[in-house]
Amino acid sequence: MNPWAIVALAGLMEMGWALGLKYSDGFTRLWPTVITAVLALGSFWLLSLAMKSLPVGTAYAVWVGIGAIGTAIAAVFLFHEPVGLLRVLGVALILAGIVALKFA
Repeated sequence: MNPWAIVALAGLMEMGWALGLKYSDGFTRLWPTVITAVLALGSFWLLSLAMKSLPVGTAYAVWVGIGAIGTAIAAVFLFHEPVGLLRVLGVALILAGIVALKFA
């Protein structure tokens, strides 16, 4: 599998476990906690596979960026977090950084 596709999948799983932290309610709810742990382990494992052929700094930054952008967007819909100009600008800057690292 393409290492960039692996990083993308790992980033989506990171988004899942980040959101799962909220649903686990401080690890007091069993199934959200279990799902969060499985997604975290899967995300780390996939990232480690991608890092076999990608530079560590780039792969890690892209992974974090995908998770951060996805989590921020999902939180608006799932948790009714506010959308403001600075938030949108911040997400745009993260996206610009991911694109720059991908093509650097």
